[in-house]
Amino acid sequence: MTTAPGRRSSTFTRLLRHGFTDASAAERLLDGPALAPVRSHPVLLDALGATADPDLALRGLVRLAEAQPDGPQELLSTLVTAKPLRDRLLGVLGASEALADHLARHPLDWRALVTYEAADLHPGVADFERDLADAGDPVSLRVAYRRCLLSIAARDVCGTTDVAQAAAELADLATATLRAALGLAGAAAPEDAARCRLAVIAMGKCGGHELNYVSDVDVIFVAEAADGAGEHDALQAATRLASHMMRICSETTVEGTIWPVDANLRPEGRNGPLVRTLSSHVAYYQRWAKTWEFQALLKARPVAGDPELGAAYVDALAPLVWQAAERDNFVTDVQEMRRRVVDNIPRAHLDRELKLGPGGLRDVEFAVQLLQLVHGRSDGTLRSGTTLSALASLAAGGYVGRSDAAQLDAAYRFLRTMEHRIQLHRLRRTHLVPEAEEDLRRLGRSLGLRADPVAELNREWKRHASVVRRLHEKLFYRPLLDAVAQLAPGEIRLSPEAAGQRLEALGYADPAAALRHLEALASGVSRKAAIQRTLLPVLLGWFADSADPDAGLLGFRKVSDALGTTPWYLRLLRDEGAAAENLARVLSAGRLAPDLLLRAPEAVAILGAPEGLEPRGRDHLEPEVLAAVGRADTPEQAVAAARGVRRRELFRTAAADIVASYGTEEAPAHPDAGALVDQVGRAVTDLNAATIAGALRAAVRAEWGDTLPTRFAVIGMGRFGGREQGYGSDADVLFVHEPRDGVGEEEAARAANRVVAEMRRLLQLPTTDPPLPIDADLRPEGRSGPLVRTLKSYEAYYRRWSLGWESQALLRAAPMAGDPDLGRRFIELADRLRYPAKGLDEAAVREIRRLKARMENERLPRGADPTLHTKLGRGGLSDVEWTVQLLQLRHAHEVPGLRTTRTREALAAARDAGLIGEQDARILDEAWVLASRVRNGVMLVRGRAGDTFPADARELAAVGRYLGYGPGHAGEMVDDYRRTTRRARAVVEQLFYGA
Repeated sequence: MTTAPGRRSSTFTRLLRHGFTDASAAERLLDGPALAPVRSHPVLLDALGATADPDLALRGLVRLAEAQPDGPQELLSTLVTAKPLRDRLLGVLGASEALADHLARHPLDWRALVTYEAADLHPGVADFERDLADAGDPVSLRVAYRRCLLSIAARDVCGTTDVAQAAAELADLATATLRAALGLAGAAAPEDAARCRLAVIAMGKCGGHELNYVSDVDVIFVAEAADGAGEHDALQAATRLASHMMRICSETTVEGTIWPVDANLRPEGRNGPLVRTLSSHVAYYQRWAKTWEFQALLKARPVAGDPELGAAYVDALAPLVWQAAERDNFVTDVQEMRRRVVDNIPRAHLDRELKLGPGGLRDVEFAVQLLQLVHGRSDGTLRSGTTLSALASLAAGGYVGRSDAAQLDAAYRFLRTMEHRIQLHRLRRTHLVPEAEEDLRRLGRSLGLRADPVAELNREWKRHASVVRRLHEKLFYRPLLDAVAQLAPGEIRLSPEAAGQRLEALGYADPAAALRHLEALASGVSRKAAIQRTLLPVLLGWFADSADPDAGLLGFRKVSDALGTTPWYLRLLRDEGAAAENLARVLSAGRLAPDLLLRAPEAVAILGAPEGLEPRGRDHLEPEVLAAVGRADTPEQAVAAARGVRRRELFRTAAADIVASYGTEEAPAHPDAGALVDQVGRAVTDLNAATIAGALRAAVRAEWGDTLPTRFAVIGMGRFGGREQGYGSDADVLFVHEPRDGVGEEEAARAANRVVAEMRRLLQLPTTDPPLPIDADLRPEGRSGPLVRTLKSYEAYYRRWSLGWESQALLRAAPMAGDPDLGRRFIELADRLRYPAKGLDEAAVREIRRLKARMENERLPRGADPTLHTKLGRGGLSDVEWTVQLLQLRHAHEVPGLRTTRTREALAAARDAGLIGEQDARILDEAWVLASRVRNGVMLVRGRAGDTFPADARELAAVGRYLGYGPGHAGEMVDDYRRTTRRARAVVEQLFYGA
């Protein structure tokens, strides 16, 4: 292979293509004498390239070939002719440096991988016992153990077994090894073996039939005196046997160690006796055991020693395990234990901790075990010590949603496979994801990620960890179901006091009222109650994640009372995963959305449809409103129909905003606050425009039928014209008309004024829906001027009398309802004023600045904090909008991008034109978006508009949650608002006031 440079180059390229990272070293190894018989065989490179680490596999193969006592011919010929052996052996060599070391020390052990019989695929305890039977001392036991481990690893890395089967085989191998070690201990002290009956109970992952490659094997010892022996002597003999057995497995020799045997889960831990009698065990668990000790007993399984005594131990303690959930503070204890585990992880390891960290394996195990302990009291199908089997049973029994269970199952398998591959490399006990690039590459390739192993591994790991963390948090609340509902007639699981304590711990301010709601929803044997019992634990967790869990639960009861007999309602929540969570988020986010929903509960269907949370545009809304108005018999009925559409669509918009702001289990919180503000602004503006169009149609039909004597248009101003309205915004408008041919000026004016009066009357009729105030104070001459003018009157006024502020106000003018041609011609008129051909002179600029300063001094409400008022305060909406509008008035004649009614669009155009720096534009935009979000949040939370943060602590916290601040961070939200608006004010001082 080294005879010609060209050939060497070709080989080098092939090696790189097959995944080698050190192709030069690989070439040298392939050219060496060890692999001479097969160096040119095409299957070798293909097989090496299929391994997790081709370089590691090649080095291991060379070492193994060189170590063959009779030469490498048998090994190599079998390797190239037998694909099963090739895949297994090279797969192990590419994944495990430690097993490569073992093969180099015991070069004929590769023959254990040759067989490929059906019985070889899933060996059990008896098979492993046969493989260990010839081990007559601790050293030979270690060698035989590693040989068995080699076979398990080979099946694992080749995909012959999945991760659950591999974990079960590892547990079976551990069982056989414990039995062999106990046999060696008994053979060394036959007199001790004769004095006692000793049983070894596996705990933890060994007991659960889900062991790792390298893990402590947790055990508990129970003993009784043999016939004719005294109890004291029997316990001493059993202790010596147990201690010797532990040393055989745990001590390090020239062949390494097997694994540590850990007996610290026994009663009293390290301070208690190593061996106890059965009666002593039972007495301890009846009187002294803590909650976690019963949780540990879920996985107890007799594995070695006296089988009858082992079975008696499990039978005696099982009833105590399934009563543990009735203990005081049970859920709190379990949750606190999980938090302590996370708190004790070194901060430097937290992000790499695969087992104990947030989103790790322990999160799955704790959630599953908690559900088992609660529901397993009455459902024996849940009493499995194996996590994935228990999870499947929980799903089959309806205690966990099928989708949730499938996601947890997939995540747990992925994380366990990661853990197995990490440990397999050097057979070291670790749960930390490595940091070195080469280790991450090998790990990713071992999981089948080949395109970009490191990036794909990190992406998949984080995705699965996120799923685990989310579902762990969700499932940890499920035991509340038993706190409030009767699972069987007459059977109450917890006292009201205990249930109330748990609800209070979750943040419910009135647990007694919460209990009443839950009992009303979930008691009984009807199908409705059964479905509610499935839904409520999850909903309770989502409610608890909000600032006002009580309001969320109360709203859910009201909606359920209103729709409970509707067949589709509970089915929607049960079967459409997003609908239930969306409903929980909406009901617990404040008053506005629940009030809208309770006026028309059937709107809950919006939360389940895939497109349900996409606000509808004006082109869809206006035809629907006008059609509803057309079907009404009276103007009042017509405007009620228009309001009904507005109520439903306002709920849709608010729900979409809340869900995007809070995030859901399927999608994180929306990262772009500006996009959310724009979405709400467009949606609310379009909705109000459609509603006003409906009121206009109703007013016209009441007296004139389909045709008004004068053309009529409604012009949006302010945030209405800018399509930037919030939930509590007024609709600033101008009314313009133009007499039709043959209609006199006076008749047209009377008709126009009657239409305006009727529109305002209809829109002001008493209703429980959010009001839509019409404000025409931006018209010429303000409140002193006529409500409606002809287009010619507007033109004459603006030509002769208009002031600077009126041109500025027209920057937001846009047609919103009525005659489209008249609206277009009004905008053409407005363009001449708002985009002056030569910009503004300095006198006009000074006048705008003077008006702004006067407004700041006079219009800020008395007692309001100027640093927190979103509209008129420092760096708030007014500051940003006046700054942007001044730029428009001065430069829109030469910068077409500035000719927009929208603040953010104009700001971006000014930045692109170089009129404002990138950083200054970003600061102003951030402040405007934040102030708008605060106003929207206040309206959502309080159900009424407000320009400053709520004084009530719970309402303030709810606004904080809407803005993305977690519990206890409302103060941080206020500080961030002050900081953001302070920076914006500094930009305003420079750009607007010329400081």
